[in-house]
Amino acid sequence: MYFIRGVLSCRLISRLTAAGLNKATTSRLLYKSERFYSSHRPLTLSSCRPICVSRVTAVAAERHNGISSTCRSTYGFVQNRFIHNREHWSVYNMACPGNKMRWDLGPDDLAKEADLLLAKSKATYDAVGALKREEVTVENVVKKLTDDFTDYSTQRNLLDFVQHVSPDKSLRDASVAVDKKLSEFDVEMSMRQDVFDNLLVAEEKFFSSLDNEGQRYLKKLIKLGRRNGLHLPKDVQDKVKEIKKRMSDLSIDFNTNLNEENTVLQFTEDQLAGVPDDFLNSLEKTEDGSKLKVSLKYPHYFPCMKFCHVPDTRRQLEMAFNSRCLEKNTAILEELIELRAKKAALLGYDSHAAFVLDMRMAKTPQRVDTFLTELSTKLAPLQQEEMKLFLDYKKEECEKYGYEFDNKIHMYDYRYYMTRVEEKKYAVDKNILKEYFPLEVVTKGLFDIYQDLLSLKYEEIPNAQVWCSDVKLYSVKDKKTDDLIGYFYLDLFPREGKYGHAACFGLQPGCLQDDGKRQVAVAAMVANFTKPTADATSLLPHDEVETFFHEFGHVMHQICAQANYALFSGTAVERDFVEAPSQMLENWVWEKESLRRMSSHYKDGTPIPDELLEPLIASKTANAGIFNQRQILLSTFDQTIHTQNKLTFNYDFYSRPTQHLLFCELSEKILGIKSSPGTNMASSFGHLAGGYDAQYYGYMWSEVFSADMFYSRFKKEGLMNPKVGLDYRRYILGPGGSVDADEMLKNFLGREPQQDAFLISKGLKTKMQEQSKV
Repeated sequence: MYFIRGVLSCRLISRLTAAGLNKATTSRLLYKSERFYSSHRPLTLSSCRPICVSRVTAVAAERHNGISSTCRSTYGFVQNRFIHNREHWSVYNMACPGNKMRWDLGPDDLAKEADLLLAKSKATYDAVGALKREEVTVENVVKKLTDDFTDYSTQRNLLDFVQHVSPDKSLRDASVAVDKKLSEFDVEMSMRQDVFDNLLVAEEKFFSSLDNEGQRYLKKLIKLGRRNGLHLPKDVQDKVKEIKKRMSDLSIDFNTNLNEENTVLQFTEDQLAGVPDDFLNSLEKTEDGSKLKVSLKYPHYFPCMKFCHVPDTRRQLEMAFNSRCLEKNTAILEELIELRAKKAALLGYDSHAAFVLDMRMAKTPQRVDTFLTELSTKLAPLQQEEMKLFLDYKKEECEKYGYEFDNKIHMYDYRYYMTRVEEKKYAVDKNILKEYFPLEVVTKGLFDIYQDLLSLKYEEIPNAQVWCSDVKLYSVKDKKTDDLIGYFYLDLFPREGKYGHAACFGLQPGCLQDDGKRQVAVAAMVANFTKPTADATSLLPHDEVETFFHEFGHVMHQICAQANYALFSGTAVERDFVEAPSQMLENWVWEKESLRRMSSHYKDGTPIPDELLEPLIASKTANAGIFNQRQILLSTFDQTIHTQNKLTFNYDFYSRPTQHLLFCELSEKILGIKSSPGTNMASSFGHLAGGYDAQYYGYMWSEVFSADMFYSRFKKEGLMNPKVGLDYRRYILGPGGSVDADEMLKNFLGREPQQDAFLISKGLKTKMQEQSKV
């Protein structure tokens, strides 16, 4: 996700008006994942997507598995006329050549734009499908589909990104409607038997004449076609198509419900005792001034859960937070789980998880289960020690403030006592620490580090065309050659209706165009950091600094990839590897050298002192047991529901013990903490409908590789070593999805990946450490 701000200059406005353009209003999106490629066309290149996941990312992948897309683009609209040539694009984006994004479309324009896009793309598919066997060539099948997908994905991203970021609800609603329409079209195109048959002919006749990436592309299109059932009887294909369309609509609805959620709770200052003064002062008061309004957005929710020492306040907030969209999204998730299982069975897979993992590094649900179970067992002793410490601290606090001590850690307690551990055991005062992380200083430091590390140069585009005045646009150039590589938007502050987490959205794939020239990549980082005001600077807690580095890592992956095909652009790697490149870059927020470059006191600019830095760095493995067991809980829940044929959720599961929510049972078993009665965390678990279904384990799986890359190269050869940085850009970021992740890792590491660094990063001892002591 990114920040971006921009206002049209008078000069530019006059030019746009002369060209007949509308006034800017428009939008943004969430998720960059395989889901984009998933539920849409079967025989095409994948395009850019947003990387989501609250930190996440989302990603790129098989656009044909049956989930709705969340990020694409479109042509611009000029007074009832759609723009279909590059000259018009240059009029709109004069300050940023090659950037085809535009933000001046109204609700009606989006619908008209979608219709034009559908007609243009369908004509391509019709032409390819109509070819006779003897007429098939690389040019009229492979290249024609490639060129269509490049244009289609770029234009589609713009159309459905709006629903995630536009300040205008009418635009968000129009974008949702367009997304559903395009998603249905994507499903139809993904089931084109005639196109699939001609791809098989092209493989038979011309496969050996293609270069490595071309062969990989053709093989993937054919595999995606088979994963859509195009090798099966027509009646099975029709059932698969019907299921995919329904799943696409459900996924869009699930995330729209979350984006539009706007619950607000009211508390007195006494009920918020313990939260920082600057946070209290930022809250809106009720009309009579007696209470303060607290939303469930991250900038409100997390400070309260980490610092408010009033248990009942935390309980109310946690209940509301884990009940978001409960009724609507619980029903949606039930249906999605059943539909995914049915589709997998029709295609010959044992479960939806087996279907998904067939295209991942892990390959099978059994391998994922082994990975999660073994790691959970290793973490259990750490977790038990931490829970004991939590209870000790809770007893002290109950005695101090006069609360009843029940000798239990509840779901509304664990974030609070994780924070107490950091403060007491590691002497990390988060409120003092964040004074050294003003947003503008962190941003400059982050930019400097990434530019030095990857040999890049960023330049802000003044008066850029954007969807909201908070947004900023930057160009990215190679530092040595000064060649333009791409652009990124930064949209960092919360607002009503905006995507509620942090994510990177791929908007324009970096790849070859139909004329052989390179299309530059465009991405957007969306986050929800505290917005600065005239009276208060935006100060980032250290975990938000880490989030910033993570998501911006996804942005650089989108920008730096140099694949030829849109299907392999940016983060279009295996989903269980997609987080590794950005996770690796999180390490810079735990190293003294880099921390000094991104920090200074917001009042006088003084550097962060060692007495704050050293405890912070030491706290990297604080709460490692609890934190990682929670990740294992979410991953296990995700895997479990996607290896079953049907799962019924019950809102009041404690009153009906025969139907306990699976999440509650797993939470008690793995995390040692019961879910709060009446809640359903799954109803707001956006990953489950955002392209990470049966893939949440990928966060931890990819950490194995991110830790190995960091400790084996950067930590050993130099944190800011330019040679290692260029190797990273070349071997990890550069290929996009044109090379298997295993091969990328071997090229960068010079060997097969190992797990030791990962275990050490979790505070666990390894055989290698033990042997080194002997």
